[in-house]
Formats: sequence, structure tokens, C-alpha cells
Amino acid sequence: MVTVTHSDETRRDPRRWWALGALVASMLTLGFDMTILNVALPTMAAELGATTGRQQWMADAYVVVFAALMLPAGLLGDRFGRRRMLIAGLAVFLAGSLVGALAGDVNWVIAARAFMGVGGALVTPLALSVLPSLFGADERTKAVGVISAASALGLPLGPIIGGWLLNHFWWGSVFLVNVPMAAIGIAACVFLLPETRDPASPTVDALSTALTATGLGALVYAIIEAPDRGWGDALVLATFAASALLLTALVLRERRAARPMLDMTLLGHRGFLFNTLAATLVMFVLSGLMFVLPPYLQAVLGHDALGTGLRLLPMMGGLMIAARGAQPVVARFGARAVVSAGLVVLAFAALLGSRTTADSGYGFVALWLSITGVGFGFSVVPAMDAALGTLPRDRAGSGSGLLMTLRQVGAAIGIALLGSLLAGIFRDRLDVTGLPARAAGTAGDSVVAAHLVAERAHPDIAARLAASANSAYVHGMSVVLLVCGVAALVSALLAAAFLPRTAPARTAQDAGPDMVAPAADARQ
Repeated sequence: MVTVTHSDETRRDPRRWWALGALVASMLTLGFDMTILNVALPTMAAELGATTGRQQWMADAYVVVFAALMLPAGLLGDRFGRRRMLIAGLAVFLAGSLVGALAGDVNWVIAARAFMGVGGALVTPLALSVLPSLFGADERTKAVGVISAASALGLPLGPIIGGWLLNHFWWGSVFLVNVPMAAIGIAACVFLLPETRDPASPTVDALSTALTATGLGALVYAIIEAPDRGWGDALVLATFAASALLLTALVLRERRAARPMLDMTLLGHRGFLFNTLAATLVMFVLSGLMFVLPPYLQAVLGHDALGTGLRLLPMMGGLMIAARGAQPVVARFGARAVVSAGLVVLAFAALLGSRTTADSGYGFVALWLSITGVGFGFSVVPAMDAALGTLPRDRAGSGSGLLMTLRQVGAAIGIALLGSLLAGIFRDRLDVTGLPARAAGTAGDSVVAAHLVAERAHPDIAARLAASANSAYVHGMSVVLLVCGVAALVSALLAAAFLPRTAPARTAQDAGPDMVAPAADARQ
């Protein structure tokens, strides 16, 4: 096996496109899993009795661990070999999927999702950190687009295949299907991907890793528990305070370290900072949207799991078109203009989606979903490519780990905050008149639970409860989409005001990656 070092002309390695195929297989596995879970949550909520809060934890247990461990994972890849860590990550992800498939209750599902997050944390930053070693600036945008498209391809495939599985097998099959996917990714990495490393990278700091995990975990816990306990509850306030202290301690420790794991100097590069911020806020919007939309399609519009997956395709179509067209558009207009315009399109889509009602029908949803995909593709692909372009080669792993950590923090907070907002609005607006106290409490857990209670209630109460559940959920979803639209619009304004005038990829067509960051800095 050939080991590729930073002194080699690895971006011209004739195997680089085959190696990209191995990375595609790895990223497809992760993208596939995330949307399978989203579309399976209503079914799992019904069969496992999961409240909205427990559903949030099934999603967030993965992303919190994922976000907390990506920085050390990037450093482990730099030091011990990115190919080796990629294979290890896929193996852990495979094992976690087996545990999830055999889980007997909600707590075991959450534990399995957290374990899968360990594997995902090893895979994602390392897949990105390999790109600057394999591709020059003239090819990197295309490579980032392919990787983004691979992740995105899992979005429609996950719900479609997962929906078919849920229609024919038990809910655990949505975890079991990850096993062959992960196995294919492992085989592709073994046979196609050259080894790359940077032995001079910083060592993994166990205390900083613990501060990251506990700080993010406390933050997400407080956001998820606040709607049930109240935002002024002593435990919620104490958890918010603990999170702030832990994350502050993390930043202070890293600022004093000679070779920090969290390289704060990267955030001093305007190109890296604001491109990363744009990508993070896009993930905030997209994760919130993907959390609230499947219950609307299933519980409110009445589609089964497979039908829900098929009805997410317009967003994927828009994303594929935008990801394919991003490179020539950036070359013509520059990354700042494209990222800003993409965020404006995303804001328009979310604001349009906030006009959805229980009687809108799928045609209106398909329209704003398509626009969402276009906005997402034209904002996140150029932003990620420009952020990666500012990284020196010797910080590829840890820098891409920081980028993906912040993106996943955005995703975790998006699910927690927007899911909690939705849960609070739904519970407040749901009409449970005539229901026993226990049934009323169960109905308030989620729109799926409300429909299950309606099925067992007296016919007069059932019709009113189902209509009220639909109305309350759609109102909550509209508020969530309105918040998403405002967040995307603010992101667009920040991008237009602060991103460098010229993207790093355009200014470094003939320069090596070591010159990308200085070239970007010279224009700030």
C-alpha cells in the first residue's frame, strides 16, 4: 500500500478519482442513515411510544456525539492515517447499526445512535481532509461537489428504501440496512483509497474532548427539556449555565495550548470563519426542516413511509442541479455572490413553506421543497469549498474537523431548538377537550401520538382531535419554517457583507494548496 505524504504531488495521483469513489461510498452510508431515521421516526414513535422529546434524542444522540468527536477524529487521521481511521469509523458505524436493529426500547435506540455517532465522527472530517491531498485547487470544487452530492443522494434513497422496509418489515430493518452499506464503504477504502497522514499534527487532548462532549450535550439537553419543564425551570437554567461554563473552559484551554486541538487561529481567517458560519446556518435550517417535514407528510397528509420518501425527491432534485452547476457559476460570479444568493433562495423557500396549511396538498409542498434544494446546493457547496481552500495542508484533518464540527453543532441545535419550538406550540394549541387526563397527556406528546389516541377515542372526539392535531402541527411547522427563513436571510446578509470578494479557489488556480490561505488572506 502506498502512503501519500504532503510532499508528493498527490492531487495528480492517477487513482484520485477512484479514491474519490471510496469516499463517496463512505459518505453515502452516512447520508443514507440520517434520512432513514427521519422518515422512520413517526413509525418508531408509534411502536415504541416515543414522545417528541425522545424522538429528538434519537436524532440528537447521534449528532451530539458526532459533533463532539470530529475534532479529535481529524487529528487521529492526521497522525495515524486517514484511510485507517475511515475504515475504523465505518466498522464502528456498522456495529452501532447492528445494536440499533436489535434494540428493544427507546433507550437502547438512543444508545445505538450515540455509538453510531462515534463512527460518523471518524468518517466525515477525514473524507473531507483527504481532498486537499488528492486534488488541486482547479479540481477541488468538483470533488467537494461530488462528495456533497453523495451525502445528498442518501437523503432521497434513505426515505425511499427505508419506507419500503417499514412497509414490509419491522422498524429495526432501517438500521440493519446500514450493514451492507458500511461493508461496501470499508471494501472501497481498503482497495481504492491511498493512505495519507501528517505525523506532525497536534495530539488528541482528552480533557478538551470531554469538555466538548459534555458542553454540547448539556446545551442540547437543556433545549430539548425546556418545553416540558419550562424555560425558567431550575434544572434547565442550571444545565444552560453548565454548558456555558464547559464550552468557555474549552475555548480558554485551547487558546493557551501550544498545539491546540481547536485551532482558534483558523477562525481568524475571514474566509474560513464566514464560509463556515454560512455552512453551519444552512445545516441549522436544513436539519430543522428535515425533522418537521416527515410527520407532516405522514400524519397530516396521510402518506405511508415509502410515499414520504418519494415526496422528498423534489428537494433532492433541486440540490443535485445546484451542486452540479455550482462550479461554473462560482467561476463566473465568485463565491461570495453565489453563497449569498443561495442563502436568499433558501430563505425564500422557507418563508414560502411557512404558508403551508393542512389543506395545501402536496403540490405546494413540492414547489418550496424544490426551491429549498436549489438554495441549499448553491450555498453549502461553494461555502465548504472556499472554507477548505483556506486550510494549510498540515491542518487539513483538524481544520476540516472544525468545519464539520461547527456544521453538526448547527444541525444538533437546529433539531433541538426547532423541535422544541414545534413541540411547545403543538401542545399549547392541541384541543384535548373530552379526553381523560392520561390520554390528553399522550396526545400532546406528538402529532403521531395524537392520531393514535384519536383512533381509540369516541368517534365524535376522534374527528375533532385529529383535526386539531393537524391544525396545531401545521401551525407549529409554519413557525419553524418562518424561523428558518429569517435565519437564512440573516446568513445571506452576513455572507454578502463579510465573505472575501474573491473565492480562494479562483485565486489559486495555479498555486499549491499551501498557498491558498495566504492568497485568501491577501484579499481580506
